[in-house]
Amino acid sequence: MDQRMTHSWLVLLCASLCSAAPVSESLVVQVGPPDSVPCGHTTVLPCWLSPPQNAEDLEVRWYRGDHFDHPIILYQAKKFDGTQDASYDGRVSFGLKDAASGGLKSGDVSLKLVNVSIVDVGEYTCYVDSDQGYDSSSLRLSVTETGSPPLLSAVWKDDNMLNLSCESEGWYPQPVLRWSDGQRDLTPKSLVHHTASSGFRSVHSWLLVRSSSEVSCSVGLTAKETKEARLHLGCPPQPKPGSSVGGWVAFVLLLIAVLAVHGVMCFMKKVKRKKSRSESKHTDENQPLLPKALSAANTFYVNIKLVKTENEHLKIAGSNLRDGDGPFPDGKRVTCLTAIRGTPGFSGGQHYWEVSLWKTGFLKHSWWVGVTSAAEIPHDFNVSTNTSTGFWFLSSSHDSEDSLQFSTEPKVSLSAHERLQTVGVYLNYDSGELSFYNVEAQRLIISFTATFTGEVFPFFNPGKGDQGPMEILQRAEQTESNDHGNSVDLAEGPSP
Repeated sequence: MDQRMTHSWLVLLCASLCSAAPVSESLVVQVGPPDSVPCGHTTVLPCWLSPPQNAEDLEVRWYRGDHFDHPIILYQAKKFDGTQDASYDGRVSFGLKDAASGGLKSGDVSLKLVNVSIVDVGEYTCYVDSDQGYDSSSLRLSVTETGSPPLLSAVWKDDNMLNLSCESEGWYPQPVLRWSDGQRDLTPKSLVHHTASSGFRSVHSWLLVRSSSEVSCSVGLTAKETKEARLHLGCPPQPKPGSSVGGWVAFVLLLIAVLAVHGVMCFMKKVKRKKSRSESKHTDENQPLLPKALSAANTFYVNIKLVKTENEHLKIAGSNLRDGDGPFPDGKRVTCLTAIRGTPGFSGGQHYWEVSLWKTGFLKHSWWVGVTSAAEIPHDFNVSTNTSTGFWFLSSSHDSEDSLQFSTEPKVSLSAHERLQTVGVYLNYDSGELSFYNVEAQRLIISFTATFTGEVFPFFNPGKGDQGPMEILQRAEQTESNDHGNSVDLAEGPSP
């Protein structure tokens, strides 16, 4: 009798233990790895019961790490409990693991997470409990963020060597930086990664190359998702005796299309110069140039007028400008013969204006837009127009429709797979910054820093051979809060 009683207690104990088992053969939780998610996007962490069964009457709990008692989402008694983590309030709900899913009725208990950020990176556990038992499974969420275009700074050194520095910020996770000369990878002198308080990563690197090299710096999370800046220059120019334009010169190039992504380049060169009142204002070779955002530049809008001129090689109608009928003494070349300056002139302050290159279906291919220190535009087509002679401008031509040029020495070209429709020009006379923007794309094209002396005037050239005109865009009168600095209205002044 005692043996039968002992056997009965063992059977009951075994039955009790089996009913409280942590995992039931009829309740198996499975998860699938989610795709890597960009910041700000929505993702679904897939979790389902196998074999499929209705989960509407079950308890479903999603939590992070070992925080079982502080779930992200808790569903029980056919409703959501209000004890979820406050940081996920309004961002989580049940989602569908695929388009064919039947949701809770088919055992799909996937977690939908909106507005993902890097603080969401980590392990997530999907836990399901029923009267027959419980089970759980974990997965890891990966989040990515694409950082800023690389800023490529170049400084001329002795013996025609170039010190190149490349930096980019705002990445997650840690990006990979790669130097190349187009044929092989280059080994940098330094490579440093940094994590900001926000959790985003930055990278900085530099190396020495010969000044005649073509070098690129690419930064990215994968080989297929990179941003690149590229430098291609000839030998550095030799300073002219007595030149007063030299000094520290810096400019930033935003490559409009390099492998379908964008990069920024800052170029500096040190040449002899005369002392000036701006002796202490030159750019430090170790400090990157940070051009003003287009939205900020826009606050300094000024309406530019064209000076009166009797130039037979130009046609002017209000703010519209185009080349004359010809013939031209300089042939097909674009020279000062078709150039004109604008008014007012500036000797201080910040100023911004826009030029349209598109009119009634015609897009211009030949043009110059910039500033000049020349009080009068010479009518000699042999005059050199570059930064050393007081002409700072961006240009395009029929011969090089896949690139833009800037008036430096040596010449600098920017790859341009898309033609510009509207060019924004920002001048900060006091800091010596001249920046050009692609207005439609809201993007910097190029920024140049130099020391200006005397008055600087808006400068235009409609080029040759286009059916459409160039138009200097006018806006309603700006508020008096705009900082126009010192300006001189020369609308009635002498012709260029």
